[in-house]
Amino acid sequence: MPYITKELIGAMLSIFRALLCLGLVASLAGCLSGTDSQQADPVVLENPVLFVKRPLLVDGNGALARDNLADPSAFRPGARLYLKANASVDASAIDVSSRAFSGPEFLDDLGRLRYDVKDLHVSHDGNRALFAMRAPEIEGADDEDQPTWNIWEYNHANDYLRRIITSNVIAKTGQDVAPAYLPDGRIVFSSTRQLISKAILLDEGKGQFAGLDENRNVPAFVLHTMDDDGSNIQQITFNQSHDLYPLVTDGGSILFSRWDNAGQTRNNGVNLYRVNPDGTGLAYRYGRNSHDSVPAAPDIEYLKARKTESDSVLVPLRAFESDSYASMPVEIDIDNYVDAEMRIDGTEGNGQVPLVAGVRLDGELTLEGLYSSISPLMDGTGRYLVSWTPCRLEEAASGRIVNCTEARLVSDAYVPAPPVYGIWLLDIASGTQKPVVVPLEGEQFDEAVLMRDRPLEDYIPDSQYTGEAAQLADSGYGILHIRSVYDVDGVDMAPNGIATTANPSITPVAQRPARFLRLEKPVSMPDDNVWDFDNSAFGRSRGQLMREILGYVPVEPDGSVKVAVPANVAFAVSVLDAQGRRISDRHQNWLSVRPGETLECQGCHDSQSPIPHGRPGAGPDPVWVGASTTGLPFPGADPTLFADMGETMAEVYARTQQLRRPLPDPIYSEGEWTNLAGSVEDRTLAYENLQTPPPVSTVCVNDWTANCRVVINYEAHIHPLWGLSRDVLGVDATCTSCHTNADAAGVPSIAAAQLDLTDGPSDAEPLHFKAYRELLFPDNEQELSDGVLRDRLVDSGEVLRDEEGVPILDENGNQQPILVPVPVRSSMSVNGALASEGFRDVFGVEGSHRGFLSPAELRLVAEWLDLGAQYYNNPFAAPEN
Repeated sequence: MPYITKELIGAMLSIFRALLCLGLVASLAGCLSGTDSQQADPVVLENPVLFVKRPLLVDGNGALARDNLADPSAFRPGARLYLKANASVDASAIDVSSRAFSGPEFLDDLGRLRYDVKDLHVSHDGNRALFAMRAPEIEGADDEDQPTWNIWEYNHANDYLRRIITSNVIAKTGQDVAPAYLPDGRIVFSSTRQLISKAILLDEGKGQFAGLDENRNVPAFVLHTMDDDGSNIQQITFNQSHDLYPLVTDGGSILFSRWDNAGQTRNNGVNLYRVNPDGTGLAYRYGRNSHDSVPAAPDIEYLKARKTESDSVLVPLRAFESDSYASMPVEIDIDNYVDAEMRIDGTEGNGQVPLVAGVRLDGELTLEGLYSSISPLMDGTGRYLVSWTPCRLEEAASGRIVNCTEARLVSDAYVPAPPVYGIWLLDIASGTQKPVVVPLEGEQFDEAVLMRDRPLEDYIPDSQYTGEAAQLADSGYGILHIRSVYDVDGVDMAPNGIATTANPSITPVAQRPARFLRLEKPVSMPDDNVWDFDNSAFGRSRGQLMREILGYVPVEPDGSVKVAVPANVAFAVSVLDAQGRRISDRHQNWLSVRPGETLECQGCHDSQSPIPHGRPGAGPDPVWVGASTTGLPFPGADPTLFADMGETMAEVYARTQQLRRPLPDPIYSEGEWTNLAGSVEDRTLAYENLQTPPPVSTVCVNDWTANCRVVINYEAHIHPLWGLSRDVLGVDATCTSCHTNADAAGVPSIAAAQLDLTDGPSDAEPLHFKAYRELLFPDNEQELSDGVLRDRLVDSGEVLRDEEGVPILDENGNQQPILVPVPVRSSMSVNGALASEGFRDVFGVEGSHRGFLSPAELRLVAEWLDLGAQYYNNPFAAPEN
């Protein structure tokens, strides 16, 4: 029988439904399969098909339950893994997964076996398949005692089913999903185990726990590898939200879906990244500016990439949440594009093409129906196994389900009917589909894969390091090298150009805008079972959650940086001025290095620019080529610091002196690039100059290692500055001597600049000091009235009016003005020190408070503001909820 077109499918399904009660579907399906066409199609006849069958669940209102891919641990009970001997519609299907739960203890009170299955992946020999499976719910058990998702393998040759991790104890310590075979037989998968991250938390003194995603909903899933017997589990990525759906490319690297969710900015979403199986070579690939690339669907995500027969990848685009489970399959030219409309060289183009024309994701039905999963056959024919439902409508009056027509779609007499996802063989070239698994009401057939052999991917061995890199690896460090922070998207932004700024005899250090680089680390968020802290701990904004500082390093005259950075942690960088204030955009994409690995960065990026950034080989060429010759110093530099051609000044310093390591303070040596031997270390901004508690431990001050952190909490480290006794030129400059709402006798007074910095809880939030809220929240101007502080009210220019807009008069026949309080802007901003104009200006060169705070104190306030002005940056220091 020939392939059938979509125009016939709706009518066919009506016939299927009519024949269900007569038991004739099997015979009709046999007619549809077509013996002659099967004989001409060995791929269909000779290769088994695995697929998932799951019930369509409904909520309390009878509507289809929404799925949410932002929660990979979500449980949709009732699924089964089925095997068909081939892809013909008349081949019988057998349940190959239920044997894992054969005891009566797995049945619910109604005697039903309700587990879940997903994430199928076939081995290169076509004989085995990995998948994720979760055992049935334990009725009455707490969430932490429920079964977890585990990785299983089905062997078709011997009909054998096994859980990869055999130990119940080890299997239960994480949620494991999305497995894939590596070329050497190991398995890469996504998991909440976070093995290395937990060990680092223990080193930080916080105890071991799985950190939540940046929405604080579920533990973050990140990539791990393990041997095929479940041993040797290794964490290889360190995102703060999810890393999902690893796809091993032909070259052996892993393409996966990363949820970029730092700071919850406008470009947040799931993008495509790559990484080597040992965790090195992490790099962005595609999607950052493409989440609105589908018309009328502004929040599409790049999940579940598949190989194709060309160099492109196939991605079923969809939003995180859906009640139709539908996606838009697109082919992405990932080698040549970084975004839907941008090539890797920054020119415009079309990088993704819908596989099927007419498919929509805006909730509007079309005659094309809806697609869920899709899997290429990879047999040279351009065909796909798809989960597809035809367009269906329900007569509002009778409840009868009918197929869609153009007339019915625009008629008010019909409403959308539930989907019936079956498995179909889609032939793009001919525009036809052939049934493989006949759809059933109330069921969803999904994730079909063909068990067929394919070429083995290349093997990428683990990285090996020698010399200094090996020593750094042993100490828990990798290396970050930035060619120039003055290279912003391929534009030289240095004053008078990088070459002039790099010459220390022309541009003295005081005239260089970029002086330090700060390394910043996100703080892992515990769930409520570990520590249920109050949300007030975040302070003014939860956008940045909590942050720690890994250390500081000088920026060299040419804007370059080469520094040892702690390995196996997510980190971001900020470029700072001489006072330790961030002058770069806030970095909202996490970087990481493995022990001994070097991460190469060209420069910085304008967050508002679509120019490609962060992907090796994409975007503009570097504007700073480095040293022009070998054996000579940079112009104006000390001859001791001689360069090799192409080196940056940071590379020269690392080679001739030593690789810089992060320190707790922004420290530089005055004149080291002109007279290395005679240079003098400037420690003006160091914590040692504080008279209040520094935000570092005594141990780390004396020996700053990869596990050391700067942790700033408002009450412990910022607030003490306001009450510290100060004398400036014989005048009492203690902050609270003026910024108080009562005099020494306790008589109410108006605080200077309407800013009260004294102790005590806030009326608006008792868990915050009032000084914190005075600094960061808008307030009302106060005045003294009969010895009492009250909000000052002024005439708004409007009068009281009735519902018809007529002024309401008082008892004397006068209009009644509407009085409003006078707003007072906050002097600080969570957007950073330079954005805190009110505070910045009064302590500036021409400010009224110049010299009142020391450089070290201003640096402490600046770094706290740059991080986000959190009330706490350690959740375990925050009060319990």
